[in-house]
Amino acid sequence: MSVPPALIRFVPLAFVLLWSTGFIGARYGLPYIEPFNLLLIRMLLTLGVFLAFIFIFRARWPSPSQAMHQLVAGALVHGCYLGGVFAAIKWQLPAGVTSILVGLQPVLTAVLAWMMTGQTLRRPQWGGLLLGLLGVVLVLGSGLQPGNFEVRIEAVLAAMVALVGISVGTLYQKRFGAGTDLLTGSFFQYLSTALMMALLSFGLETREVEWHPELIGALLWLVFGLSVSAILLLMLMIREGEVARVASYFYLVPPVTALEAWWLFGEELSVLALGGMALAVFGVYLVLRPAKPSREKGHA
Repeated sequence: MSVPPALIRFVPLAFVLLWSTGFIGARYGLPYIEPFNLLLIRMLLTLGVFLAFIFIFRARWPSPSQAMHQLVAGALVHGCYLGGVFAAIKWQLPAGVTSILVGLQPVLTAVLAWMMTGQTLRRPQWGGLLLGLLGVVLVLGSGLQPGNFEVRIEAVLAAMVALVGISVGTLYQKRFGAGTDLLTGSFFQYLSTALMMALLSFGLETREVEWHPELIGALLWLVFGLSVSAILLLMLMIREGEVARVASYFYLVPPVTALEAWWLFGEELSVLALGGMALAVFGVYLVLRPAKPSREKGHA
């Protein structure tokens, strides 16, 4: 699938707007269903949608080795991330604390890219990553009350699985996903995720569901808005850009999510949260700002 160059510049904006609604959709759906079962149903519906798209657009199926790489990438980017986040919340780690831990992803991705691929970042970009991380902590930590929850080691480990999974998965997809069609590649990614969620749901949950209209609406949005649209945009950004630059866009997600929660649920924004938003936006700007051309000295 090819995208006109004129539209590439709008892909990050669309991705941030869509990705930020994931927590909102989960908030609507989780009162009526267990988390891993919700993810399993979401993956199965998503597989059906992608299968239809594959036949409509006659997408090219990957080779066996490419399919295997996509299975691994899906297990990391989707399975470990979603499963880790939902497990951490299930084991009583507050969503805000979980988000702060997972919010370390851009820094971890940049460090891993530097260690594994030799991809370098300029000093302003490293400063932008750190400022963005500080902004995420301020936005998500502004509403936390110290001492009102108990930290459980298994919950923290689950959040770490999510953090490492999406960070390593982003690098893995960049390294081994080249040449794979976005539609068929995503199909294999969701296939491995569905298998992971089936094991978790059948092993840990009762799978009882109350089919409330809010759950149905949340599922439809999580499938078409997140699993289809947002993930295709993410895979496109990974294919077109450096992984550290792609990861920096995740800094914008918490501020946008906070604005959506204020609009939909009346959650007020503190001065500290607004300051964190400004830091996150400025951090992303530093990471994405092109390097100034070096002045070449004249030859004698």
